[in-house]
Amino acid sequence: MELILLSNVSARSIRDQVYDSLKQQIISLEILPGTALSENEMAVQFKVSRTPIRESFVRLAQEGLVQVLPQRGTLVSLIDSSLVEEARFMRSQLECAIVELACQSFPEASLKQLEQNVLLQKECLSREDVDQIFTLDQQYHALLFTGTSKIHTWNTMSLLTAHLDRSRKLRLLDNHDWKLIVEQHEQLIAAIKAQDSEKAVAIMKQHLNRGIDDLAMLNEKYPHYFA
Repeated sequence: MELILLSNVSARSIRDQVYDSLKQQIISLEILPGTALSENEMAVQFKVSRTPIRESFVRLAQEGLVQVLPQRGTLVSLIDSSLVEEARFMRSQLECAIVELACQSFPEASLKQLEQNVLLQKECLSREDVDQIFTLDQQYHALLFTGTSKIHTWNTMSLLTAHLDRSRKLRLLDNHDWKLIVEQHEQLIAAIKAQDSEKAVAIMKQHLNRGIDDLAMLNEKYPHYFA
């Protein structure tokens, strides 16, 4: 686990940094589902007292990412398939509405950011950089919300999609054939430019609903990661 330096910052900032780092490592599967977490070990690795570690565990438990179990300590939660499906449903509804809005009006600067993002995704294809393509995919969808002045909706939604995000990262790790993902991102940009909301919505539905089949496959292949 990467160490972070937390000297000369407020107690609140320390808590936030520890929480943000732990959450990112859980969502990115750097810390795998079912992993036991020790307050003492985390305190040593982050070079902080146990208090911000304990507080971070409480926040992560509230979000369903860790479980505090009597006599067993704190464990990273297994991926909950029902929460994955619920988050996928929510994203599908909201993001189809977002691309409809984008087809009505979308800033040129935001379009250029989307196009630059896709160029970076293509670079990831050649070097099979799973961490970066996962990050870029998240950024791509956030840009759609930013360009339609709905970034607070994205931020709120993101609090409820952690189990979906972990299943998506697992799928990227399992199968490095990411070409279709990038192609659909390009097709969405073309539909937005053409102001073709019907096509944009159809592409977005296909883009997000493919996770239904992926989830069934991942459950079968990695049953120890799922609840």
